[in-house]
Amino acid sequence: MHPVLEQRRYLIPFRATLLSQIFTDVLVIGGGVAGYRAAIAASEHSEVIVALKGGIKHSNTFWAQGGIAAVVDGADSFDAHIQDTLSAGGDLCDPDVVRRTVEAGPGCIDELIGWGMPFDHTNGDALSLGREGGHTRSRILHADGDATGRALMGTLDAHVRSLDRVRVFEQCFVLDLITVDGSSPRCVGAVTHHPKYGLQVIWARAVILATGGCGQVYRESTNPSSATGDGVAMAYRAGAELADMAFVQFHPTTLYVAGAARSLITEAVRGEGAHLIDRDGVRFMPEYHEMAELAPRDVVSRAILNQLAKSDATHVYLDCRHLGSGRFAERFPHIAQVLSGFEIDPGVDPIPVHPSAHYMVGGVRTDSAGRTNVAGLYACGEATCTGLHGANRLASNSLLEGLVFGRAAGEACAEMSADGTPAPVKVVSDIPLSDRLELDLDDVRSSLRSVMWRHVGIRRDGNRLAEVSESIDFWARYTLDKIFDERAGWEAQNMLLVGALIARAAQWRAESRGTHYREDQPEPRDAFHCHEVWRRGAPEPVTVPVSKQPPEAAA
Repeated sequence: MHPVLEQRRYLIPFRATLLSQIFTDVLVIGGGVAGYRAAIAASEHSEVIVALKGGIKHSNTFWAQGGIAAVVDGADSFDAHIQDTLSAGGDLCDPDVVRRTVEAGPGCIDELIGWGMPFDHTNGDALSLGREGGHTRSRILHADGDATGRALMGTLDAHVRSLDRVRVFEQCFVLDLITVDGSSPRCVGAVTHHPKYGLQVIWARAVILATGGCGQVYRESTNPSSATGDGVAMAYRAGAELADMAFVQFHPTTLYVAGAARSLITEAVRGEGAHLIDRDGVRFMPEYHEMAELAPRDVVSRAILNQLAKSDATHVYLDCRHLGSGRFAERFPHIAQVLSGFEIDPGVDPIPVHPSAHYMVGGVRTDSAGRTNVAGLYACGEATCTGLHGANRLASNSLLEGLVFGRAAGEACAEMSADGTPAPVKVVSDIPLSDRLELDLDDVRSSLRSVMWRHVGIRRDGNRLAEVSESIDFWARYTLDKIFDERAGWEAQNMLLVGALIARAAQWRAESRGTHYREDQPEPRDAFHCHEVWRRGAPEPVTVPVSKQPPEAAA
């Protein structure tokens, strides 16, 4: 058993009854598309608090460029969207979950339009639809060209703040979930920290985790700095089941400028006909897949790495010159603005790109209503594993997932109302003072991100994965035994835990499937045609078979 995976139950020593206390019916942790949609649904039956780690700009949703995949065109069909999702998912999708999600898409779009979502339109009244990798139809709805996430969060934020039964707490960092033991554990709230108010306990009859991804565990990432996997870490400590943690999606095209932060170049650019070329100007994707640049993301990412190895280069190029400067700026105004800061004119210059960590496919295991195995604890969005994405997420299904499962979790948690808001319980986390040296947190964080990128990234190897686990265990011995009183320390502890969980799952899954590619096991294996479910205290996962039956049509 790895020490990092059996760390103490809570991150800080506290006696909860001595801290300031707040009471609510439902606590939503996270304010991206899933968290906000959950809060809206829960407000129909309960008083709700939404705890935001920062503000809406700190969510992955805000930075989403591509759009929302939904069947709104008569030339499209539910069956086509379902098949595209299943094909991308490496034979690990839950077919019924896929169908329910896809069929809910048009209703989600109508709802957003009713709340004022400014989707782009063609010259007429029709919604403008783009196409991205893995899709056989144009079905991606977008707003302001390449700023769909920003428009979506603006729409949801305005709606949430208009609701009398919802309070939004910004800059509210959630350290840990509080559970009480009975015949089975129950989640009754969380410990939070605010720069002004300090440590607080929020008691709730239901808690909904919507904390987003963990891209900051990797050196190269499209995610904002707040994406440190806090929700997955705290759920694991609380006894929640995690599933499919080996599957992390890497986006093939992020802007590569030495010394600059990575900026996403949306897949919709390739949907508009852009080609990937190497440094000699040769288009290479047709050699790797029949869909070329519109192949699933795992295929494109590995193809880029192969080309880089052949040419000993650091990046390839995205050739958009056929669009011209004006058309590119009209369709992708925010990307054009970023490129202009580096004196890159996409109508004249190919864009230097390289893959980066983008989306956590695995996560907290839930049912179709967002329930976890811990009573009172629900989850939705990127922090979860619902069976929708399988081994590889189809582009632009994530915002749809957040809308569908956020609503489901917000509605389902009404079932906890019979228990009422829990009375305060005495929660004690007695942590002895560490007798080990303290490692430099910045060094630990940097080292973790580097080793995860090199050896738990797009290409993996069993022996290297074992070495990564050993390295993380070493850093954990000198970091997880410490008591921190600020966000950077708590984030570093969460990142170590999440990194260890991903590495362990990747080592266990001795095959290649979807986003998970093992150079020493390059083919999928029937023995691993399953979801693997991890739980604190268990050295091996429980495996759950995956149905190969076609999804049932809605009645």
